Amino acid sequence: MSDDPVSKPARSHARKAIRPVLQPRELITSTPDLHGVWKAKIITLFPGAFPGVLGESLTGRALQDGLWQLETIDLRPFGVGKHRNVDDTPAGGGAGMVLRADVLGAAIDHATEGTHGNWPLVYLSPRGKPMDQAMMRRFARCDGITLLCGRFEGVDQRVLDHYAIEEVSLGDFVMTGGEIAAQALIDATVRLIPGVLGNEASTEEESFTSGLLEHPQYTRPAEWQGRAIPEVLMSGHHGRVAQWRQQMAEEITKERRPDLWTAYQTKEG
Repeated sequence: MSDDPVSKPARSHARKAIRPVLQPRELITSTPDLHGVWKAKIITLFPGAFPGVLGESLTGRALQDGLWQLETIDLRPFGVGKHRNVDDTPAGGGAGMVLRADVLGAAIDHATEGTHGNWPLVYLSPRGKPMDQAMMRRFARCDGITLLCGRFEGVDQRVLDHYAIEEVSLGDFVMTGGEIAAQALIDATVRLIPGVLGNEASTEEESFTSGLLEHPQYTRPAEWQGRAIPEVLMSGHHGRVAQWRQQMAEEITKERRPDLWTAYQTKEG
């Protein structure tokens, strides 16, 4: 499902909270953070990809209003040699390139400076645990999150082991990099931060919150292309409406997601 759009702010989206690192000498500079505000740090070869869609609609407005913060850390300045190389050929041979451990280690050390409290370090990886709503709720309760966006054939395993990095997957498919997955994770997490949606009830009634997919939604006009809004929704009887929505949620979940339906029945039982 999608959230209701809001008008696009006239000014830029919280530029003071977005800090792309462009030159090696800038690595030692400090930018004041908003104290106590949830923050996403992204280690990426493409800092220009952010905020991207996160700068639009509700997440963009919340970013501008200081309800969350975004910092991009360009991996390239941490590269080695004249050309700032960040990758090398796989040990043992094979196609593609692998992001180097020394380069990633330096970037991660820089990214984790100043972090405090509950601040997970996450690698967007197709072999990671699939994202779900429970995971997003867990991340939203953290003080912040650092996301590592891979490229090429992935990252040196020693980095994942050394930093005990949590691997998270957007789904059972492969993309060219982790940036899109990172944006999806941030979007799903930020909208759970108090004040972002503006209506706490919105997050209580949507898909996955109760373990079920969401019931169908309708709005004006009352009839369109010969199709009318279900009569029960026009009755004004809140009890009947709630019962209908619960029934629809159960039927849709049972039909489309048998795995969720089985888990729901187990929990309810």
